[in-house]
Formats: sequence, structure tokens, C-alpha cells
Amino acid sequence: MTERAQQRREQRQQPEQASPEVRARVRASFDRQGLMALLGARLTLIAPGRAHIVLPARPEVTQQHGYFHAGATSAIADTAGGYAALTLFPETSEVLTVEYKINLLAPAMGDHIEAVGTVVKSGRTLTVCQLEVFAVQSEERALVANGQQTLIRVNRPER
Repeated sequence: MTERAQQRREQRQQPEQASPEVRARVRASFDRQGLMALLGARLTLIAPGRAHIVLPARPEVTQQHGYFHAGATSAIADTAGGYAALTLFPETSEVLTVEYKINLLAPAMGDHIEAVGTVVKSGRTLTVCQLEVFAVQSEERALVANGQQTLIRVNRPER
């Protein structure tokens, strides 16, 4: 299957958006994240068990060779997985990363990178997510990182 055919297939399989209440809760949480604001990342999709985060190319998120820095790539991947998991939990829950492993498959360069977090198994306490990061240049998408993450569900602290 060609890459373009694969992209069309993926677009047809895009999940529906989460409910307005879940989207509002996840977006409010994302907006409180200082690191995502500092990086200039945007939450672009909130669906049941899935979240996408886009990070535009800027000199501040690159390393010395001009590629996206592995730290920025890993941060948006970790965050996308966390919000994918959060979409499946009640309003009184939060998630924290227990561990994650990421493989950097190719240097990340392009107009932006996009992290996709997808829940593989949601449990009462632990949830496992698949993490993927794509470099996007014009219409071309290339997988540059993938990994797996385990999250723990916790009760939201009272403020």
C-alpha cells in the first residue's frame, strides 16, 4: 500500500470527537501545562482513547543540527498518551505517567511534528498507550518516533 493510500485509510478511520464535556475537561487540563505552553504545542484532537498534539517548528525546539529535539518530541508524545487515557476516565480522575519508552526512528524535521497517543488497554488503575510521532512537511508524514507508556489513574486532588 502506498503512503498516500495509507493516509487516506487512516483519515477514514479517524475516531469521532469526544463529548463536549470530555473535550472541555481535557483542554482545560492541557491549558494548565506550562511545558506545553513553553514549547508552543497545540492539542488538535480529543477523541475517546486518542489525542493528537502538534508542535510547530521553531528554533527554540530544535537541537544543534536543526532537527526537533528528542526532549520536545518525547514530551509531546508523553502528553498525548496521557490525554488519550484521560478521555476514558470520569471527571474526578487524573492520570500520571508511571513509565514510558520511546524509540527515535529518524531525525525529526519538517513544518511540525504531531504526536498521537492511543489507548491500547484501559484498566481500573493502570492504562497502556501507544505513542507515535510524525514529522510533517507539506502533505508528507513520516513516522519519526514510537513508543509505549503506562499511566496510573489517580483521584483529582481537591483545590
